[in-house]
Amino acid sequence: MPSYTVTVATGSQWFAGTDDYVYLSLEGTSGCSERHLLDKPFYNDFERGAVDSYDVTVEEDLGEIQLIKIEKRKYWYQDDWYLKYITVKTPMGDYLEFPCYRWITDEKEIVLRDGRAKLSRDDKTQILKQHRRKELETRQKMYRWKEWHPGFPLSIDAHSHRDLPRDIQFDNEKGIDFILNYSKAMENLYVNRFMHMFQSSWSDFADFERIFVRISNTISEYVMQHWKEDFMFGYQFLNGCNPVLIRRCTEIPKKLPVTMDMVECSLERNLTLEEEVKQGNIFIVDYELLDGVDANKTDPCTIQYLAAPICLLYKNLENKIVPIAIQLGQKPGPDNPIFLPSDATYDWLLAKIWVRSSDFHIHQTVTHLLRTHLVSEVFSIAMFRQLPAVHPLFKLLVPHMRFTIAINTKAREQLICECGLFDKANATGGGGHVQMVQKAMKDLTYSSLCFPEEIKAKGMDSKEDIPYYYYRDDGIKVWEAVKSFAEDVIHIYYESDEVVCEDVELQAFVKDIYVYGMRGVKTSGFPKAIRTREKLAEYLTVIIFTTSAQHAAVNFGQYDWCSWIPNAPPTMRRPPPTEKGTVTIEQIVESLPDRGRSCWHLGAVWALSQFQDNELFLGMYPDEHFVEKPVKEAMAKFRKNLDEIVNAITERNKNKKLPYYYLSPDRIPNSVAV
Repeated sequence: MPSYTVTVATGSQWFAGTDDYVYLSLEGTSGCSERHLLDKPFYNDFERGAVDSYDVTVEEDLGEIQLIKIEKRKYWYQDDWYLKYITVKTPMGDYLEFPCYRWITDEKEIVLRDGRAKLSRDDKTQILKQHRRKELETRQKMYRWKEWHPGFPLSIDAHSHRDLPRDIQFDNEKGIDFILNYSKAMENLYVNRFMHMFQSSWSDFADFERIFVRISNTISEYVMQHWKEDFMFGYQFLNGCNPVLIRRCTEIPKKLPVTMDMVECSLERNLTLEEEVKQGNIFIVDYELLDGVDANKTDPCTIQYLAAPICLLYKNLENKIVPIAIQLGQKPGPDNPIFLPSDATYDWLLAKIWVRSSDFHIHQTVTHLLRTHLVSEVFSIAMFRQLPAVHPLFKLLVPHMRFTIAINTKAREQLICECGLFDKANATGGGGHVQMVQKAMKDLTYSSLCFPEEIKAKGMDSKEDIPYYYYRDDGIKVWEAVKSFAEDVIHIYYESDEVVCEDVELQAFVKDIYVYGMRGVKTSGFPKAIRTREKLAEYLTVIIFTTSAQHAAVNFGQYDWCSWIPNAPPTMRRPPPTEKGTVTIEQIVESLPDRGRSCWHLGAVWALSQFQDNELFLGMYPDEHFVEKPVKEAMAKFRKNLDEIVNAITERNKNKKLPYYYLSPDRIPNSVAV
């Protein structure tokens, strides 16, 4: 009688094993096996990290094995089981791999296909077509779209982390509890001793050092020492944690009536301001989006303020970007002066602090929340709804969706909800952050997520003109590596543009993103369909780059650049100055966050800057969803390209006082998970 050797691998997560009854049956082209009991309670099989083998004997050959059914029946209490994969050795000596990488919960049955990636057109038998259709129908009931706020990209229909499908929950919910993590961070940073003085002001700038963790030879310490200097202010627009706003100025806007007399002493080339603009030496950052946003009113004891500044910058003869003019409001007038480096020291310093505070708000809510977290969740939901596990694009994308829906759900539950942690320290809390996302949606375009295209659109693409823009340089290298990998995978499964057009599951995936994620807004430029392999490669690169590299670039530098409170104030407690010559050091300190809000802020940027336990970085794919040799060769090539980028970045950073490493692939997690 024919015998099949079945090997079952259990996950290594905590509580991944099971003591329940486990049954297996095989389904082939020539017949089905009976249901075989693999494990009974207390047989010590299917323990965490175990690999167990069994012989399954059948009365007659089953033909080519197409499906494996696994059933789990409860013995005593709910006992979830994480099944990594099953391999089958046939009577002919062939090995078949059946990837799973899912939790089996309650008393449920799951049906697995072998690991070879297949497009829908490749399924010839009715049983495989039916399995494919049923899987998507089930998923679409589990992964439902929901509007969290009007105008937002749609998100998952779940009120809390526990409402999510088990497969996308964190292994340990406590590990991503924002309240617990922020509290732990404040305890670890020894700042919780200041919390009883919540609304009291600091005495002076030096007083902020009482909560600053001095770590020698780090970026955060360098920021603390040099934050007042113009070169440091300008450098952050290129390589800080929000290096996405600066653009080359092609014309001085009318709302910023800067004259040559104002800035002449800052220009170094004996040119007029207009000539400097024409030569491409003038840059601008405009925080117009903050205009009209309501400041946080959740604490009646502390009035908080926002501004919408415009900052003009200049590339000097040392190729450094430095500020030359700052206007703190959008409408010019006598009560909205243009501050200059030639002004009184404290006037100029406070103007720069206001810009840094505004930059913090745009970074947190638009650059970080909207353009990485919320967009990545759209990609994740659409993938689960429209791509079956056997589809090559599901296999390609699923590592880059790991825990994204979970972290966003937890954020809506604790962090950015009404009366959430975001309200405690941020001037855009209490609803302002919602207004910002709604306003920023008009600029959320497909082309703005295409990294090289966005850099070029801002006039920031020339390495000769702007030599120290490491965010751009490293980002383009990673983008090209990801795109090359995507192209390699596409050419394995799509032999022509026609195959792309005929892939109904791919087209449904793209349509879901456009219609639900981007709300069907034509001006977003998101495609409704994809017709060529070239466009598909770009589309997949946008998804993988956004969920990995872009998030890493704007997330993991938060402690480096924002832990010195005066360099990134999360709130301001005095209105912007309306005249020159009146600012004092006392006024600046009174404007900055109080002790309690400073501590909350410090705990937040520390917690958000930490990698997850057992983090998986770009190119690391321990879950073998793909089993084919050509794809594994493409992965090896991808990792080699990434290693070369790591080596180049490491070499460049040697002996630098301000190394840039946020886009080094060995520091880029595969997915948005923090």
